[in-house]
Amino acid sequence: MEYPVSYELIFQAGGAEDDVVVVRLTARSGAGGYPVYEDETGIVRAEISERGEVRMQASGGHQVLGAPLLARPLSPGAASHGAG
Repeated sequence: MEYPVSYELIFQAGGAEDDVVVVRLTARSGAGGYPVYEDETGIVRAEISERGEVRMQASGGHQVLGAPLLARPLSPGAASHGAG
């Protein structure tokens, strides 16, 4: 199975605009067997299925995980699972 190299995770914010976080494919898989994506800081991590279903993952203690409204693929091409 091939997966997009990156996604935009769109979170509902309290202000006028939504928060958008770009995450990139890592070499890790999550509990569901799907690839794990993370942002450049390594703080925002998400397992994303081929159908765009998102399971957020804690990257540290006391982290409160919010579910994104949408996971939008950014890369037109795809990379093989495990690349990264």
